[in-house]
Amino acid sequence: MTHDHDLVLRPTPAQTDAALNPPPGRNGGDLVVETLAGLGATTVFGLPGQHALGMFDALRRSSLRYIGLRVENNAGFAADAYGRITGEAAPLLLSTGPGALTSLAALQEAAAASAPVLAISSQIPTAGLGGGRHGYLHELPDQAASFRGVVKSVHTVRTQSQIPSAIAAAWKSALTAPHGPVWVEIPQDVLLSPTALPVVTAMDATPDDLVPRPELTAVAADLLSKAARPAIIAGGGVVRSDASGKLLALAEKLDAPVVTTFGGKGAYPWEHPLSMQSWLEDRHTTDFLEESDVLLVVGSGLGELSSNYHTFKPRGRVIQIEADLGKLESNHPALGIHADARLALQALLETVEERTDASAPQRVRDLLSRVGERIAAQELTLEQELLASVRRALPAGSPSFWDMTILAYWAWSAFDPRGTNTMHSAQGAGGLGYGFPAALGAAAADPARPVLAVSGDGGALYSIAELATARQYDLPVTWLIIDDGGYGILREYMTDAFGQATATELARPDYAALAESFGIPGIRTTPETLETDLAKALSTPGPSVLVLPAVLRMFAPTHLGQAGPSR
Repeated sequence: MTHDHDLVLRPTPAQTDAALNPPPGRNGGDLVVETLAGLGATTVFGLPGQHALGMFDALRRSSLRYIGLRVENNAGFAADAYGRITGEAAPLLLSTGPGALTSLAALQEAAAASAPVLAISSQIPTAGLGGGRHGYLHELPDQAASFRGVVKSVHTVRTQSQIPSAIAAAWKSALTAPHGPVWVEIPQDVLLSPTALPVVTAMDATPDDLVPRPELTAVAADLLSKAARPAIIAGGGVVRSDASGKLLALAEKLDAPVVTTFGGKGAYPWEHPLSMQSWLEDRHTTDFLEESDVLLVVGSGLGELSSNYHTFKPRGRVIQIEADLGKLESNHPALGIHADARLALQALLETVEERTDASAPQRVRDLLSRVGERIAAQELTLEQELLASVRRALPAGSPSFWDMTILAYWAWSAFDPRGTNTMHSAQGAGGLGYGFPAALGAAAADPARPVLAVSGDGGALYSIAELATARQYDLPVTWLIIDDGGYGILREYMTDAFGQATATELARPDYAALAESFGIPGIRTTPETLETDLAKALSTPGPSVLVLPAVLRMFAPTHLGQAGPSR
Protein backbone atom coordinates (compact mmCIF):
# COMPACT_ATOMS: atom_id res chain seq x y z
CA MET A 1 0.00 0.00 0.00
CA THR A 2 1.41 3.37 -1.03
CA HIS A 3 0.81 6.52 1.01
CA ASP A 4 1.24 10.06 -0.27
CA HIS A 5 4.09 10.63 2.12
CA ASP A 6 5.92 7.68 0.59
CA LEU A 7 6.04 9.28 -2.86
CA VAL A 8 9.43 10.70 -3.81
CA LEU A 9 10.20 12.58 -7.01
CA ARG A 10 13.06 10.78 -8.73
CA PRO A 11 15.65 12.93 -10.52
CA THR A 12 16.11 12.41 -14.23
CA PRO A 13 19.55 11.27 -15.49
CA ALA A 14 20.25 14.83 -16.68
CA GLN A 15 19.35 16.23 -13.28
CA THR A 16 21.52 13.64 -11.58
CA ASP A 17 24.49 14.53 -13.78
CA ALA A 18 23.96 18.27 -13.13
CA ALA A 19 23.77 17.60 -9.42
CA LEU A 20 26.94 15.52 -9.34
CA ASN A 21 28.86 17.84 -11.64
CA PRO A 22 27.77 21.43 -10.99
CA PRO A 23 29.47 24.02 -13.22
CA PRO A 24 32.50 25.75 -11.72
CA GLY A 25 32.66 29.39 -10.68
CA ARG A 26 29.31 29.54 -8.86
CA ASN A 27 28.73 31.32 -5.55
CA GLY A 28 25.85 31.90 -3.14
CA GLY A 29 24.44 34.48 -5.49
CA ASP A 30 23.98 31.78 -8.11
CA LEU A 31 21.73 29.89 -5.71
CA VAL A 32 19.57 33.03 -5.47
CA VAL A 33 19.13 33.51 -9.21
CA GLU A 34 18.77 29.78 -9.88
CA THR A 35 16.00 29.59 -7.29
CA LEU A 36 14.21 32.59 -8.79
CA ALA A 37 14.41 31.07 -12.27
CA GLY A 38 13.22 27.72 -10.91
CA LEU A 39 10.19 29.44 -9.37
CA GLY A 40 9.28 30.97 -12.73
CA ALA A 41 10.73 34.47 -12.47
CA THR A 42 11.89 36.00 -15.75
CA THR A 43 12.61 39.64 -14.80
CA VAL A 44 14.25 41.19 -11.74
CA PHE A 45 14.52 44.82 -10.64
CA GLY A 46 17.06 46.42 -8.37
CA LEU A 47 20.19 48.39 -7.72
CA PRO A 48 23.63 46.90 -6.95
CA GLY A 49 25.61 47.63 -3.80
CA GLN A 50 28.82 46.39 -2.25
CA HIS A 51 27.33 43.68 -0.05
CA ALA A 52 24.99 42.45 -2.80
CA LEU A 53 27.59 42.03 -5.56
CA GLY A 54 27.45 38.23 -5.30
CA MET A 55 23.83 38.30 -6.50
CA PHE A 56 24.52 40.74 -9.29
CA ASP A 57 27.57 38.81 -10.51
CA ALA A 58 25.39 35.70 -10.69
CA LEU A 59 22.91 37.50 -12.96
CA ARG A 60 25.36 37.33 -15.87
CA ARG A 61 25.32 33.52 -15.61
CA SER A 62 21.52 33.52 -15.53
CA SER A 63 18.70 33.81 -18.05
CA LEU A 64 16.96 36.40 -15.87
CA ARG A 65 16.41 39.84 -17.40
CA TYR A 66 17.62 42.67 -15.17
CA ILE A 67 16.01 46.13 -15.12
CA GLY A 68 18.20 48.47 -13.08
CA LEU A 69 16.74 51.68 -11.72
CA ARG A 70 18.61 54.63 -10.23
CA VAL A 71 16.94 54.83 -6.80
CA GLU A 72 15.95 51.83 -4.68
CA ASN A 73 12.52 53.26 -3.88
CA ASN A 74 11.83 53.66 -7.59
CA ALA A 75 12.99 50.09 -8.19
CA GLY A 76 10.45 49.04 -5.58
CA PHE A 77 7.69 50.96 -7.37
CA ALA A 78 8.68 49.31 -10.66
CA ALA A 79 8.55 45.85 -9.07
CA ASP A 80 5.18 46.73 -7.50
CA ALA A 81 3.71 47.57 -10.92
CA TYR A 82 5.21 44.47 -12.52
CA GLY A 83 3.53 42.39 -9.82
CA ARG A 84 0.18 44.14 -10.27
CA ILE A 85 0.22 43.72 -14.06
CA THR A 86 1.41 40.11 -14.20
CA GLY A 87 0.10 38.70 -10.92
CA GLU A 88 3.60 37.21 -10.45
CA ALA A 89 6.01 37.85 -7.62
CA ALA A 90 8.42 40.54 -8.80
CA PRO A 91 11.99 40.05 -7.51
CA LEU A 92 13.69 43.19 -6.17
CA LEU A 93 17.43 42.90 -5.50
CA LEU A 94 18.87 45.37 -2.98
CA SER A 95 21.98 46.05 -0.94
CA THR A 96 22.38 46.44 2.80
CA GLY A 97 21.52 49.38 5.08
CA PRO A 98 20.83 52.60 3.11
CA GLY A 99 19.97 50.68 -0.05
CA ALA A 100 17.51 48.46 1.76
CA LEU A 101 15.98 51.26 3.82
CA THR A 102 15.47 53.47 0.77
CA SER A 103 12.95 50.91 -0.53
CA LEU A 104 10.67 51.11 2.51
CA ALA A 105 8.14 53.60 1.10
CA ALA A 106 7.70 51.51 -2.04
CA LEU A 107 7.21 48.35 0.01
CA GLN A 108 4.59 50.14 2.11
CA GLU A 109 2.67 50.96 -1.07
CA ALA A 110 2.98 47.35 -2.25
CA ALA A 111 1.64 46.18 1.12
CA ALA A 112 -1.28 48.61 1.04
CA ALA A 113 -2.16 47.62 -2.53
CA SER A 114 -1.47 43.87 -2.13
CA ALA A 115 1.20 43.84 -4.83
CA PRO A 116 3.47 40.75 -4.79
CA VAL A 117 7.07 41.97 -4.46
CA LEU A 118 9.89 39.61 -3.47
CA ALA A 119 12.60 41.84 -2.00
CA ILE A 120 15.97 40.15 -1.52
CA SER A 121 18.59 42.15 0.32
CA SER A 122 22.15 41.51 1.29
CA GLN A 123 23.32 41.78 4.89
CA ILE A 124 26.61 42.56 6.58
CA PRO A 125 28.92 39.52 6.94
CA THR A 126 27.70 36.74 9.20
CA ALA A 127 30.34 37.55 11.82
CA GLY A 128 28.74 40.96 12.36
CA LEU A 129 25.19 39.75 12.96
CA GLY A 130 23.59 39.57 16.35
CA GLY A 131 23.20 43.22 17.30
CA GLY A 132 26.76 44.03 18.30
CA ARG A 133 28.51 47.21 17.12
CA HIS A 134 31.22 45.81 14.86
CA GLY A 135 31.55 48.84 12.60
CA TYR A 136 30.78 47.14 9.31
CA LEU A 137 29.77 49.39 6.45
CA HIS A 138 25.95 49.74 6.33
CA GLU A 139 25.61 47.97 9.69
CA LEU A 140 22.26 48.04 11.50
CA PRO A 141 21.58 46.32 14.85
CA ASP A 142 18.60 44.49 13.32
CA GLN A 143 17.98 45.31 9.66
CA ALA A 144 14.95 43.01 9.41
CA ALA A 145 13.23 44.90 12.24
CA SER A 146 12.87 47.89 9.92
CA PHE A 147 10.75 45.78 7.57
CA ARG A 148 8.62 43.64 9.88
CA GLY A 149 5.92 46.29 10.23
CA VAL A 150 5.78 46.84 6.47
CA VAL A 151 6.01 43.50 4.65
CA LYS A 152 3.95 40.30 4.90
CA SER A 153 6.81 38.10 6.04
CA VAL A 154 10.55 38.23 6.77
CA HIS A 155 12.90 35.38 5.86
CA THR A 156 16.46 35.27 7.18
CA VAL A 157 19.27 33.21 5.62
CA ARG A 158 22.50 32.29 7.41
CA THR A 159 23.93 29.50 5.21
CA GLN A 160 23.92 28.72 1.50
CA SER A 161 21.81 25.61 1.95
CA GLN A 162 19.01 27.79 3.38
CA ILE A 163 18.79 30.04 0.30
CA PRO A 164 16.43 27.98 -1.94
CA SER A 165 13.97 27.15 0.82
CA ALA A 166 13.89 30.68 2.23
CA ILE A 167 13.25 32.24 -1.19
CA ALA A 168 10.62 29.61 -2.00
CA ALA A 169 8.83 30.29 1.29
CA ALA A 170 8.92 34.03 0.59
CA TRP A 171 7.60 33.48 -2.95
CA LYS A 172 4.70 31.43 -1.60
CA SER A 173 3.95 34.10 1.01
CA ALA A 174 3.96 36.89 -1.60
CA LEU A 175 1.48 35.05 -3.82
CA THR A 176 -0.87 33.67 -1.16
CA ALA A 177 -3.94 35.89 -0.84
CA PRO A 178 -3.73 38.64 0.09
CA HIS A 179 -0.71 39.24 -2.13
CA GLY A 180 1.98 41.47 -0.74
CA PRO A 181 5.68 42.29 -0.41
CA VAL A 182 8.04 39.95 1.43
CA TRP A 183 11.61 40.35 2.66
CA VAL A 184 14.60 37.99 2.40
CA GLU A 185 18.08 38.95 3.63
CA ILE A 186 21.34 37.11 3.01
CA PRO A 187 24.79 38.00 4.45
CA GLN A 188 27.51 39.24 2.14
CA ASP A 189 29.86 36.33 2.80
CA VAL A 190 27.11 33.78 2.11
CA LEU A 191 26.50 35.40 -1.28
CA LEU A 192 30.19 35.68 -2.19
CA SER A 193 31.49 32.29 -1.02
CA PRO A 194 32.01 29.62 -3.69
CA THR A 195 29.41 26.87 -3.61
CA ALA A 196 29.59 23.19 -4.46
CA LEU A 197 25.83 22.75 -3.99
CA PRO A 198 23.96 21.39 -7.01
CA VAL A 199 22.25 23.76 -9.43
CA VAL A 200 18.73 24.58 -8.24
CA THR A 201 16.53 23.07 -10.97
CA ALA A 202 12.97 23.00 -9.67
CA MET A 203 11.14 24.57 -6.75
CA ASP A 204 7.59 24.06 -5.53
CA ALA A 205 6.11 27.17 -3.92
CA THR A 206 2.46 26.88 -4.93
CA PRO A 207 0.47 29.48 -2.97
CA ASP A 208 -2.26 28.28 -0.63
CA ASP A 209 -5.89 28.75 -1.63
CA LEU A 210 -7.87 30.88 0.81
CA VAL A 211 -11.22 29.10 0.60
CA PRO A 212 -14.41 30.53 2.15
CA ARG A 213 -16.20 28.63 4.85
CA PRO A 214 -19.34 27.15 3.23
CA GLU A 215 -21.63 27.88 6.18
CA LEU A 216 -20.77 31.58 5.83
CA THR A 217 -21.33 31.75 2.08
CA ALA A 218 -24.64 29.94 2.57
CA VAL A 219 -25.82 32.67 4.97
CA ALA A 220 -24.52 35.37 2.64
CA ALA A 221 -26.31 33.84 -0.35
CA ASP A 222 -29.56 33.70 1.61
CA LEU A 223 -29.28 37.35 2.66
CA LEU A 224 -28.54 38.49 -0.89
CA SER A 225 -31.31 36.37 -2.42
CA LYS A 226 -33.92 37.87 -0.07
CA ALA A 227 -32.63 41.46 -0.15
CA ALA A 228 -34.94 44.23 -1.31
CA ARG A 229 -32.17 46.69 -2.22
CA PRO A 230 -28.80 44.93 -2.40
CA ALA A 231 -25.68 46.78 -3.49
CA ILE A 232 -22.03 45.84 -3.97
CA ILE A 233 -18.75 47.63 -3.19
CA ALA A 234 -15.92 46.09 -5.24
CA GLY A 235 -12.38 46.72 -4.00
CA GLY A 236 -8.86 45.98 -5.13
CA GLY A 237 -9.18 42.37 -4.02
CA VAL A 238 -11.48 41.71 -6.98
CA VAL A 239 -8.82 42.97 -9.40
CA ARG A 240 -5.93 41.17 -7.67
CA SER A 241 -7.76 37.82 -7.69
CA ASP A 242 -8.88 38.23 -11.32
CA ALA A 243 -12.50 37.94 -10.21
CA SER A 244 -14.15 40.71 -12.25
CA GLY A 245 -15.96 38.22 -14.47
CA LYS A 246 -17.49 36.49 -11.47
CA LEU A 247 -18.45 39.84 -9.95
CA LEU A 248 -20.23 40.83 -13.16
CA ALA A 249 -22.14 37.55 -13.23
CA LEU A 250 -23.19 37.84 -9.58
CA ALA A 251 -24.30 41.47 -9.87
CA GLU A 252 -26.39 40.66 -12.92
CA LYS A 253 -27.90 37.61 -11.21
CA LEU A 254 -28.91 39.80 -8.26
CA ASP A 255 -29.69 43.01 -10.19
CA ALA A 256 -27.40 44.67 -7.63
CA PRO A 257 -25.77 48.06 -8.35
CA VAL A 258 -21.96 48.08 -8.06
CA VAL A 259 -19.51 50.82 -7.08
CA THR A 260 -15.77 50.26 -7.31
CA THR A 261 -13.26 51.64 -4.85
CA PHE A 262 -10.29 53.61 -6.13
CA GLY A 263 -8.10 50.52 -5.71
CA GLY A 264 -10.78 48.44 -7.45
CA LYS A 265 -10.93 50.53 -10.63
CA GLY A 266 -11.86 48.28 -13.53
CA ALA A 267 -13.39 45.57 -11.35
CA TYR A 268 -16.76 46.32 -12.98
CA PRO A 269 -17.58 47.71 -16.46
CA TRP A 270 -17.82 51.51 -16.25
CA GLU A 271 -20.82 51.89 -18.58
CA HIS A 272 -22.80 48.89 -17.34
CA PRO A 273 -26.42 49.75 -16.41
CA LEU A 274 -25.71 48.64 -12.83
CA SER A 275 -22.42 50.55 -12.53
CA MET A 276 -22.28 53.40 -10.02
CA GLN A 277 -18.73 53.90 -11.30
CA SER A 278 -16.30 55.15 -8.61
CA TRP A 279 -17.85 58.25 -7.07
CA LEU A 280 -17.09 57.30 -3.47
CA GLU A 281 -16.15 60.87 -2.48
CA ASP A 282 -19.74 61.95 -2.99
CA ARG A 283 -22.54 62.13 -0.46
CA HIS A 284 -25.10 60.98 -3.05
CA THR A 285 -23.21 57.70 -3.43
CA THR A 286 -22.74 57.41 0.33
CA ASP A 287 -26.48 57.86 0.84
CA PHE A 288 -27.27 55.28 -1.85
CA LEU A 289 -25.07 52.70 -0.14
CA GLU A 290 -26.43 53.50 3.31
CA GLU A 291 -29.97 52.85 2.04
CA SER A 292 -29.04 49.35 0.92
CA ASP A 293 -30.59 46.64 3.10
CA VAL A 294 -27.82 44.15 2.22
CA LEU A 295 -24.40 45.45 1.21
CA LEU A 296 -21.81 43.05 -0.20
CA VAL A 297 -18.25 44.38 0.21
CA VAL A 298 -15.72 42.35 -1.79
CA GLY A 299 -11.96 42.84 -1.48
CA SER A 300 -12.07 46.10 0.48
CA GLY A 301 -11.50 47.02 4.11
CA LEU A 302 -13.74 50.11 3.75
CA GLY A 303 -10.88 52.35 4.79
CA GLU A 304 -10.69 56.12 4.68
CA LEU A 305 -10.88 56.61 0.91
CA SER A 306 -13.52 53.90 0.42
CA SER A 307 -15.88 55.23 3.08
CA ASN A 308 -16.01 58.95 2.18
CA TYR A 309 -13.55 59.56 5.02
CA HIS A 310 -15.42 57.36 7.52
CA THR A 311 -18.71 59.23 7.11
CA PHE A 312 -20.31 56.11 5.60
CA LYS A 313 -22.62 54.49 8.19
CA PRO A 314 -24.40 51.44 6.74
CA ARG A 315 -27.90 50.85 8.05
CA GLY A 316 -28.45 47.40 6.53
CA ARG A 317 -26.62 44.09 6.83
CA VAL A 318 -23.04 44.08 5.61
CA ILE A 319 -21.33 41.04 4.10
CA GLN A 320 -17.57 41.49 3.84
CA ILE A 321 -15.35 39.19 1.78
CA GLU A 322 -11.70 39.96 2.52
CA ALA A 323 -8.45 38.04 2.16
CA ASP A 324 -6.61 40.24 4.66
CA LEU A 325 -7.75 38.97 8.05
CA GLY A 326 -6.79 42.23 9.74
CA LYS A 327 -9.26 44.16 7.56
CA LEU A 328 -12.19 41.86 8.28
CA GLU A 329 -14.81 43.88 10.23
CA SER A 330 -12.11 46.39 11.13
CA ASN A 331 -14.38 49.36 10.36
CA HIS A 332 -17.95 47.98 10.33
CA PRO A 333 -19.70 44.97 11.89
CA ALA A 334 -20.40 42.43 9.16
CA LEU A 335 -20.84 38.83 8.22
CA GLY A 336 -17.10 38.47 7.75
CA ILE A 337 -15.88 35.91 5.22
CA HIS A 338 -12.10 35.45 5.26
CA ALA A 339 -11.42 34.31 1.71
CA ASP A 340 -9.97 35.07 -1.68
CA ALA A 341 -12.48 37.18 -3.61
CA ARG A 342 -12.53 34.86 -6.62
CA LEU A 343 -13.30 31.73 -4.60
CA ALA A 344 -15.93 33.46 -2.46
CA LEU A 345 -17.71 34.99 -5.46
CA GLN A 346 -17.75 31.59 -7.14
CA ALA A 347 -19.35 30.07 -4.05
CA LEU A 348 -22.01 32.80 -4.02
CA LEU A 349 -22.68 32.36 -7.74
CA GLU A 350 -23.38 28.67 -7.15
CA THR A 351 -25.75 29.21 -4.22
CA VAL A 352 -27.49 32.58 -4.61
CA GLU A 353 -31.01 32.68 -6.03
CA GLU A 354 -31.68 34.92 -9.00
CA ARG A 355 -33.66 38.05 -8.25
CA THR A 356 -35.07 40.72 -10.52
CA ASP A 357 -35.25 44.43 -9.80
CA ALA A 358 -36.32 46.46 -12.82
CA SER A 359 -35.82 49.68 -10.83
CA ALA A 360 -32.09 49.15 -10.22
CA PRO A 361 -30.76 50.60 -13.51
CA GLN A 362 -32.97 53.68 -13.14
CA ARG A 363 -31.82 54.24 -9.56
CA VAL A 364 -28.22 54.06 -10.80
CA ARG A 365 -28.94 56.57 -13.58
CA ASP A 366 -30.57 58.91 -11.07
CA LEU A 367 -27.56 58.66 -8.77
CA LEU A 368 -25.06 59.42 -11.54
CA SER A 369 -27.22 62.33 -12.68
CA ARG A 370 -27.17 63.84 -9.18
CA VAL A 371 -23.40 63.39 -8.98
CA GLY A 372 -22.96 65.00 -12.39
CA GLU A 373 -25.13 67.97 -11.44
CA ARG A 374 -23.12 68.54 -8.28
CA ILE A 375 -19.83 68.57 -10.18
CA ALA A 376 -21.22 70.72 -13.00
CA ALA A 377 -22.30 73.39 -10.52
CA GLN A 378 -18.66 73.91 -9.46
CA GLU A 379 -17.44 75.20 -12.86
CA LEU A 380 -14.53 72.77 -13.12
CA THR A 381 -14.59 72.35 -16.87
CA LEU A 382 -10.80 72.50 -17.32
CA GLU A 383 -10.25 69.51 -15.05
CA GLN A 384 -13.02 67.48 -16.69
CA GLU A 385 -11.82 68.35 -20.20
CA LEU A 386 -8.23 67.34 -19.38
CA LEU A 387 -9.37 64.00 -18.00
CA ALA A 388 -11.53 63.42 -21.08
CA SER A 389 -8.58 64.27 -23.34
CA VAL A 390 -6.39 61.73 -21.54
CA ARG A 391 -9.11 59.08 -21.85
CA ARG A 392 -9.56 59.65 -25.59
CA ALA A 393 -5.81 59.61 -26.25
CA LEU A 394 -5.01 56.49 -24.20
CA PRO A 395 -5.72 53.27 -26.13
CA ALA A 396 -8.19 50.93 -24.47
CA GLY A 397 -6.29 48.21 -22.62
CA SER A 398 -3.21 50.35 -22.10
CA PRO A 399 -2.31 50.68 -18.42
CA SER A 400 -1.98 54.04 -16.68
CA PHE A 401 -0.10 54.90 -13.49
CA TRP A 402 -1.01 57.97 -11.50
CA ASP A 403 1.05 59.82 -8.93
CA MET A 404 -0.45 61.73 -6.01
CA THR A 405 -1.58 64.78 -7.96
CA ILE A 406 -4.85 66.64 -8.47
CA LEU A 407 -5.68 65.10 -11.84
CA ALA A 408 -5.13 61.66 -10.31
CA TYR A 409 -7.58 62.47 -7.51
CA TRP A 410 -10.10 63.34 -10.21
CA ALA A 411 -9.25 60.11 -12.01
CA TRP A 412 -9.96 58.01 -8.93
CA SER A 413 -13.60 59.05 -9.13
CA ALA A 414 -14.14 60.07 -12.76
CA PHE A 415 -11.80 58.09 -15.05
CA ASP A 416 -13.10 55.13 -17.03
CA PRO A 417 -10.25 52.57 -16.90
CA ARG A 418 -11.63 50.67 -19.93
CA GLY A 419 -10.45 47.32 -18.75
CA THR A 420 -9.61 45.30 -15.68
CA ASN A 421 -6.23 45.89 -14.02
CA THR A 422 -5.43 48.91 -16.21
CA MET A 423 -5.51 51.89 -13.82
CA HIS A 424 -3.13 52.07 -10.87
CA SER A 425 -2.13 54.72 -8.37
CA ALA A 426 -0.34 55.13 -5.06
CA GLN A 427 -3.53 55.72 -3.08
CA GLY A 428 -2.78 52.66 -0.95
CA ALA A 429 -0.03 54.36 1.06
CA GLY A 430 -0.21 57.78 -0.57
CA GLY A 431 3.47 58.46 -1.20
CA LEU A 432 4.82 60.75 -3.90
CA GLY A 433 6.89 59.57 -6.85
CA TYR A 434 4.98 56.39 -7.77
CA GLY A 435 3.67 57.12 -11.26
CA PHE A 436 6.72 57.13 -13.55
CA PRO A 437 8.83 54.29 -12.08
CA ALA A 438 5.71 52.15 -11.73
CA ALA A 439 4.91 52.75 -15.40
CA LEU A 440 8.44 51.57 -16.24
CA GLY A 441 7.78 48.33 -14.38
CA ALA A 442 4.53 47.83 -16.28
CA ALA A 443 6.29 48.47 -19.59
CA ALA A 444 8.89 45.86 -18.67
CA ALA A 445 6.04 43.41 -18.05
CA ASP A 446 4.38 44.07 -21.41
CA PRO A 447 6.43 46.19 -23.83
CA ALA A 448 3.87 45.64 -26.62
CA ARG A 449 1.46 48.18 -25.09
CA PRO A 450 2.17 51.87 -24.51
CA VAL A 451 1.99 52.89 -20.86
CA LEU A 452 0.94 56.27 -19.45
CA ALA A 453 2.36 57.88 -16.30
CA VAL A 454 0.76 61.03 -14.83
CA SER A 455 2.57 63.17 -12.24
CA GLY A 456 2.50 66.66 -10.86
CA ASP A 457 5.71 68.65 -10.93
CA GLY A 458 6.31 67.93 -7.23
CA GLY A 459 5.99 64.18 -7.65
CA ALA A 460 8.00 64.28 -10.86
CA LEU A 461 11.04 65.53 -8.97
CA TYR A 462 11.11 62.23 -7.07
CA SER A 463 11.54 60.30 -10.31
CA ILE A 464 13.69 62.37 -12.66
CA ALA A 465 16.63 59.96 -12.38
CA GLU A 466 14.52 57.25 -13.98
CA LEU A 467 14.52 59.08 -17.29
CA ALA A 468 17.91 57.38 -17.66
CA THR A 469 16.28 54.01 -17.01
CA ALA A 470 13.55 54.67 -19.58
CA ARG A 471 16.14 55.56 -22.17
CA GLN A 472 18.54 52.74 -21.33
CA TYR A 473 15.88 50.06 -21.76
CA ASP A 474 13.84 51.97 -24.38
CA LEU A 475 10.62 51.42 -22.44
CA PRO A 476 7.38 52.63 -24.10
CA VAL A 477 6.26 55.00 -21.33
CA THR A 478 4.76 58.43 -21.98
CA TRP A 479 5.09 60.65 -18.91
CA LEU A 480 2.57 63.48 -18.57
CA ILE A 481 3.81 66.07 -16.05
CA ILE A 482 1.25 68.66 -14.97
CA ASP A 483 3.30 71.65 -13.86
CA ASP A 484 1.54 73.98 -11.45
CA GLY A 485 4.67 75.27 -9.74
CA GLY A 486 4.44 73.32 -6.50
CA TYR A 487 2.54 70.79 -4.41
CA GLY A 488 -0.84 71.75 -5.83
CA ILE A 489 -3.11 69.62 -3.67
CA LEU A 490 -1.30 70.67 -0.47
CA ARG A 491 -1.52 74.29 -1.60
CA GLU A 492 -5.28 73.87 -1.92
CA TYR A 493 -5.67 72.11 1.42
CA MET A 494 -3.64 74.70 3.30
CA THR A 495 -5.39 77.63 1.66
CA ASP A 496 -8.78 76.15 2.54
CA ALA A 497 -7.75 75.41 6.12
CA PHE A 498 -5.49 78.35 7.03
CA GLY A 499 -6.12 81.05 4.45
CA GLN A 500 -2.70 80.70 2.86
CA ALA A 501 -0.22 78.00 1.93
CA THR A 502 3.28 77.43 3.32
CA ALA A 503 6.13 75.33 1.90
CA THR A 504 4.19 74.36 -1.21
CA GLU A 505 5.94 76.46 -3.90
CA LEU A 506 8.79 74.85 -5.82
CA ALA A 507 11.63 75.91 -8.05
CA ARG A 508 11.70 73.34 -10.82
CA PRO A 509 13.53 72.60 -14.06
CA ASP A 510 12.39 72.92 -17.64
CA TYR A 511 11.06 69.38 -17.75
CA ALA A 512 10.89 69.19 -21.54
CA ALA A 513 14.50 70.34 -21.91
CA LEU A 514 15.54 67.99 -19.14
CA ALA A 515 13.93 65.06 -20.96
CA GLU A 516 15.76 66.05 -24.14
CA SER A 517 19.04 65.98 -22.22
CA PHE A 518 18.39 62.29 -21.55
CA GLY A 519 17.73 61.70 -25.24
CA ILE A 520 13.97 61.51 -24.70
CA PRO A 521 11.51 63.66 -26.69
CA GLY A 522 10.19 66.50 -24.51
CA ILE A 523 6.99 68.24 -25.61
CA ARG A 524 5.28 71.29 -24.15
CA THR A 525 1.55 70.94 -24.56
CA THR A 526 -1.61 72.92 -23.74
CA PRO A 527 -5.13 71.93 -22.68
CA GLU A 528 -6.23 72.46 -26.29
CA THR A 529 -3.49 70.29 -27.82
CA LEU A 530 -3.15 67.69 -25.07
CA GLU A 531 -5.25 65.00 -26.73
CA THR A 532 -3.39 65.22 -30.04
CA ASP A 533 0.06 65.47 -28.45
CA LEU A 534 -0.61 62.64 -26.03
CA ALA A 535 -2.02 60.31 -28.68
CA LYS A 536 1.02 60.93 -30.89
CA ALA A 537 3.46 60.32 -28.02
CA LEU A 538 1.71 57.09 -27.01
CA SER A 539 1.82 55.80 -30.59
CA THR A 540 5.53 56.56 -30.99
CA PRO A 541 7.94 53.81 -29.89
CA GLY A 542 10.09 54.43 -26.82
CA PRO A 543 9.76 56.89 -23.94
CA SER A 544 8.51 60.47 -24.14
CA VAL A 545 7.65 63.36 -21.81
CA LEU A 546 4.76 65.82 -22.11
CA VAL A 547 4.69 68.92 -19.92
CA LEU A 548 1.36 70.66 -19.34
CA PRO A 549 1.46 73.97 -17.42
CA ALA A 550 -1.89 74.14 -15.60
CA VAL A 551 -3.28 74.98 -12.16
CA LEU A 552 -6.09 72.56 -11.34
CA ARG A 553 -8.67 72.46 -8.58
CA MET A 554 -10.41 69.63 -6.78
CA PHE A 555 -14.15 69.22 -6.63
CA ALA A 556 -15.66 70.15 -3.28
CA PRO A 557 -15.69 67.47 -0.59
CA THR A 558 -19.00 66.21 0.78
CA HIS A 559 -17.88 64.77 4.10
CA LEU A 560 -17.18 68.07 5.86
CA GLY A 561 -19.61 70.26 7.71
CA GLN A 562 -17.55 73.30 6.82
CA ALA A 563 -14.66 74.26 4.57
CA GLY A 564 -11.39 72.51 5.32
CA PRO A 565 -8.87 70.05 3.95
CA SER A 566 -10.67 67.18 2.26
CA ARG A 567 -8.11 64.48 2.96
